[in-house]
Amino acid sequence: MKIAVVGTGYVGLVTGTCFAETGNTVTCVDIDEKKVESLNNGKITIYEPGLEALFERNIKQGRLHFTTDLKEGIEDAKIIFLALPTPPGEDGSADLKYILKVAEDLGGILTDYAVIVDKSTVPVGTADLVTKKIKENAKVDFDVVSNPEFLREGVAVDDFMKPDRVVIGTTSDRAKKIMETLYAPLVRQGNPIIFMDEKSAELTKYAANSFLATKITFMNEIANMCELLGADVDAVRKGVGTDTRIGKRFLFAGIGYGGSCFPKDVQALAKSAQQVNYDFDILKSVMSVNEKQKVKFLPQIKKHFGGDLMGKRIALWGLAFKPYTDDIREAPALYNIDELTKEGAIIQAYDPEAMENVKDLIGDKITYCDDEYEALENADALLIATEWPVFRTPDFDKVSNLLKSKVIFDGRNLYNPEDIKELGFTYFSIGRATVNG
Repeated sequence: MKIAVVGTGYVGLVTGTCFAETGNTVTCVDIDEKKVESLNNGKITIYEPGLEALFERNIKQGRLHFTTDLKEGIEDAKIIFLALPTPPGEDGSADLKYILKVAEDLGGILTDYAVIVDKSTVPVGTADLVTKKIKENAKVDFDVVSNPEFLREGVAVDDFMKPDRVVIGTTSDRAKKIMETLYAPLVRQGNPIIFMDEKSAELTKYAANSFLATKITFMNEIANMCELLGADVDAVRKGVGTDTRIGKRFLFAGIGYGGSCFPKDVQALAKSAQQVNYDFDILKSVMSVNEKQKVKFLPQIKKHFGGDLMGKRIALWGLAFKPYTDDIREAPALYNIDELTKEGAIIQAYDPEAMENVKDLIGDKITYCDDEYEALENADALLIATEWPVFRTPDFDKVSNLLKSKVIFDGRNLYNPEDIKELGFTYFSIGRATVNG
């Protein structure tokens, strides 16, 4: 099948590459000339485990193409995916200007029936808006479908190729048949393609991400209670997570969630509720708690150093919002960098993948190190913000020798407090007793 994907960001590039891997001919369209040139030259523009091998193979075999020309990109395409940014506006609502602009352009250049698919995360009613915008100039039939993505950064290729479920919102039998054929190779093990109306599909994505964000935030609140009551959040997590009604995932306490989806989607759903005069109180609490949780350690760091951080060197392990990605959007590390440097602290940071993105964003505000041990040199404390595997079993003798003082603020609960105590560290974590070495 001939497919077009408009937008080569995270979702667009994964979508285009994976559909090419199942034998389709895919053309990805983007207005960024440098990005398209890079992609056509075989250089991938995002970090996602497993994606580069698929990308290179499908370019080599002639199934994956890139262009800046929308008309060229959609020529003969049976399905056109819109994988465009929907950034939050000043009021928190999703900004649809990129999607609606492409919809307007599509109306004038469609030459045959096509299924237009909203792959971006969009508010309820967007399919209607896209349909209306295309109809202004369209001379052929088309259908607009909502097909939200449920990709987790770091495992996106597996999520796409082996989805738990595929959600498709359409009331068109013609579009339903085409989408069913497209996804058939990905659900051969029996995982469902769930068809529903367009509005329900649009809401499903927001509901899923907001529920997961709420689950994370609830556990962070429990962790904060554990610290006050002398309980252990890891024990509570195990006791709660073995309840099959709740499940084990998204129960790990930490310094808040970040990334491109949860913060934006929670905010957008709350705004959508407000627009229909519904007060979604739980989402307001989720956003408020998460903002505070990101910089939870700041008062403890200040207290540990007698209220004065001027000139203190803090080693920072992790800059990405989660491991296995270079995505720094809403990353807790950035919030900590901002607050600590305001207090006069000096940050020495290391991340396996995200340092270039941080440098592009904040420049030389911090020092970027070649590995995790260089970041420790002469530092007064270590702050862990991302749970990269490389941080899980470090050489603690080396850590002890490089740090000026043996102090760790662990925002991801990577270590066993009793083991750390035996090594002589002062150890702060989330929802567990502080260890004084």
